[in-house]
Amino acid sequence: MLKSGSSQYVEFKSIDASFMGDGDGKLSSVPDSRAAIFKDKTLGLMEKNQLMRFFKLVQGHLSGNEIALSRLNRWFYTAIAMADYDQETAEVSKDVLKTKDGINRLALYSSSVGRFQNALGALIYPIYGQGELPQAFCRRAAVKGCLYVLRMPVISLLMDKDSGSYKGVKLASGQDIFSHKLVLNPSFTVPRSLASSQCEQLQESFQVFSLADDKGKVARGICISRISLKPDLANFVVIYPPRSLFPEQVASIQVLQLGGNLAVCPPGMFVLYFSALCDEVNQGKKLLHAALNALQKLLVTESAENSSTSQREDAEEIKPGLLWSALYIQDLSVGQFGSISFTPSPDGNLSYNDLLDETEKLFEKIYPNEEFFPETRFTRESQ
Repeated sequence: MLKSGSSQYVEFKSIDASFMGDGDGKLSSVPDSRAAIFKDKTLGLMEKNQLMRFFKLVQGHLSGNEIALSRLNRWFYTAIAMADYDQETAEVSKDVLKTKDGINRLALYSSSVGRFQNALGALIYPIYGQGELPQAFCRRAAVKGCLYVLRMPVISLLMDKDSGSYKGVKLASGQDIFSHKLVLNPSFTVPRSLASSQCEQLQESFQVFSLADDKGKVARGICISRISLKPDLANFVVIYPPRSLFPEQVASIQVLQLGGNLAVCPPGMFVLYFSALCDEVNQGKKLLHAALNALQKLLVTESAENSSTSQREDAEEIKPGLLWSALYIQDLSVGQFGSISFTPSPDGNLSYNDLLDETEKLFEKIYPNEEFFPETRFTRESQ
């Protein structure tokens, strides 16, 4: 965003804290910095000394370090290194995090804590939501000469009669736009109304392509609440590590709570996003329902604690804090079909690192001799 200049169109706010959750409706703070370790009352003196030395090594970006973290392991590989799967049981884990990659993630997280004034957490979130990010890139691209046509969907692909290769698209207005390359949303499907033999072949190819490039699924949930999971905080992350909610849970579940001060919901309300990787729909549903049940326990507890003890005997029963929820399963896919490329699907990570890596690879395929987002020096004229 800095290289492209799109950062000047977006404002961010820090996520205040990170917590670990369990099935009993309890949240425990994650000691993600040397200052947090010093203040933590659940750690013994020896554990604090070990963690202090470990963070010092991580900040120096050294690899090959081994330390007996015992029960603290899950704090690091799920809440700080953001590992998706169980790292303690190799037979169960689908993605064992290598030491080098784990140290890199820890170093990045550690260097992000306290980076900005009055920003306690390691993560930042765009004010008005993630929808501001593509808008910022669009505005910056428009300054550089890109053209945008709103409310004008693509109704068909144009194919060369002789070779059957892609050559352009047809808009709903009837206008044809020709290009050598095309980048599509991964959910794009060829309209069934097309009856030409080339388009039928293309439909079959797309079906084979989508199956071959399926990269699993991500289970997602969205909740709206009138009560925060933590009464004194609005914006924070909760991680449910593998096996924390039920014995067969092999993937971590990440929960992000955002409040009205981020302009993603009305004041006094909160939005919760939670996600987890899964192989199939039933597994994803089980993860989502387990997380939702744990969240509801927290909300009911906070609702009871917030209620006044001087209520009249005939007062109404305490209403739960959860106002609305939606659960769904999303397919993950990425790939290329000749001159037609597909952007990667939004994954289950809280960061954009994997999406950015896939996008850079896509850019290199389309423009092999061009630099990816070259730095631009801003002058008074360009501003």
